[in-house]
Amino acid sequence: MESGRKTAIMNRGRRPPRLKSRTKRIWHIVNDPQPLVSIIIPAMNERRTIAGVMREAAGVHPRSEIIVVANGSTDGTAEIAGKHGARLLFYPDPLGHDVGRRIGAEAAKGKVLLFIDADMLIAARHLKPFVDAVLSGTDVALNDYSGPVERKDAHPVVLAKHTLNALVSRPDLKGASMTAVPHAISRRAVEIIGFPALEIPPLAQAMAVTLGLGIKLVHPVPVGRLNAPRPKIKGADSLTSLVTGDHLEAVSWLVDKLGPRAGYGDMGRQRRRLR
Repeated sequence: MESGRKTAIMNRGRRPPRLKSRTKRIWHIVNDPQPLVSIIIPAMNERRTIAGVMREAAGVHPRSEIIVVANGSTDGTAEIAGKHGARLLFYPDPLGHDVGRRIGAEAAKGKVLLFIDADMLIAARHLKPFVDAVLSGTDVALNDYSGPVERKDAHPVVLAKHTLNALVSRPDLKGASMTAVPHAISRRAVEIIGFPALEIPPLAQAMAVTLGLGIKLVHPVPVGRLNAPRPKIKGADSLTSLVTGDHLEAVSWLVDKLGPRAGYGDMGRQRRRLR
């Protein structure tokens, strides 16, 4: 009896033990109804990373919206994005590489459009500089990443990026490209180059430079280390031919716009004297 009294006195005033809830609270993004920043995330079968990518994106700017373009996903990516509050644009069939960027941009309401990928978890502090640059007047804010340039044999995509920047008289951009994320563009820039160009990032970049838009290297994010390995077909990366082809489309546009030498002079050659 005495022992029971002591126990009762010792426990007097103590809070009862808290039972742990077995259900996890689901965090939810609040999209601003009049966003200043639109964060566009194309996604195809990225259920492993999409929630983390969205969570970091939500920390970029207080007046933002997150648009997930889920195309061809069969693994629940769209359901996860919707559960956490994204503006979800769902397409049951694959749209094609980078088409999601255009669709997301067309739906965006913000003055700044930030493009990231659903398979790369990039901290908010590394995304903010791109948004800040556009808010400060830059039209196109690029990732200051040129790819592996120390190799003896350059990768065709790295070579294509350097070549295109040299061709548009911006060798200072080195291998930086709108092909790579993260990058941000102003609404003004999109309206000048047109939404369809966003499907072919090198074309959009060539147009932006040629049409006099302000393009700046903003912040380095080593996406080469973050990018998931792509399946190889006959020893080649499955995206290599597509991306190099995109660069050739940019060159074709330059030739159509600026002439057969893409705006360069003939260096005094007297071709008519040849027989």
